[in-house]
Amino acid sequence: MQILQPTPQAVYSGVLNAFSKISTTEGAKTLWRGVNSVILGAGPAHALYFGTYEYAKHAFGGNESGHHPFAAAGAGACATIASDALMNPFDVIKQRMQVHGSIYTSVMDCFVKVNKAEGFRAFYISYPTTLTMTIPFQSIQFATYEYLRKVLNPSGAYDPMTHITAGGIAGAIAAAATTPLDVAKTLLQTRGEATDVRIRNCNGLVDAFKLIYQRQGLAGFGKGLQPRVLSHMPSTAICWGVYEYGKWFLSRDNSDQQPINLP
Repeated sequence: MQILQPTPQAVYSGVLNAFSKISTTEGAKTLWRGVNSVILGAGPAHALYFGTYEYAKHAFGGNESGHHPFAAAGAGACATIASDALMNPFDVIKQRMQVHGSIYTSVMDCFVKVNKAEGFRAFYISYPTTLTMTIPFQSIQFATYEYLRKVLNPSGAYDPMTHITAGGIAGAIAAAATTPLDVAKTLLQTRGEATDVRIRNCNGLVDAFKLIYQRQGLAGFGKGLQPRVLSHMPSTAICWGVYEYGKWFLSRDNSDQQPINLP
């Protein structure tokens, strides 16, 4: 939905229309295209992500009593800078494999062909744009999550529903707020597949914003808003639910969640 120059067969009017057309014309398994790239990168990236977050939050004073939105936001920014440096190439490969009519048969096939045709730089051309999107996204998400977690569960004891609810709401708010940046990121990550010379030569966030506005106006910056929110809301709820369970399970005293002692 976010591709600026889609093929005629890949023009969708909405989320349900996209699901229906993709499933009937390309097969239901196409909806999971590129998932192998996500699986390969997600584990190490999330370990780095949460490890950096916990360390930075502690360093910024976020573990002290009361609400500390700036500490949570700053720690979230540090976490995404570290994890995105690792995840960005995997994200580019995922995007390339998901483009309608993609010729790539596997993660390695995509990596080899893109590297040969465009150089290794292609895997990081969108990294500055990715950070421009993910830093505000993660800052909003972490600050919102920490606030809701403390409001919904003042005692701080482990409560699965609190973590899932706070995580889902935080993810939805952050996803909606950063959709325009995600549209620009998608353009930069898939420009190598475009036949339009202007799109192929698009270089950087400012150039991407100008091109999107010229071609689609302000409406272009909201493309993919619904599926972005619908995908991030459950994924962040699951992510926080599993992470908080892991912290509780690995803590020495499982009867109550204690703050993690960091160096």
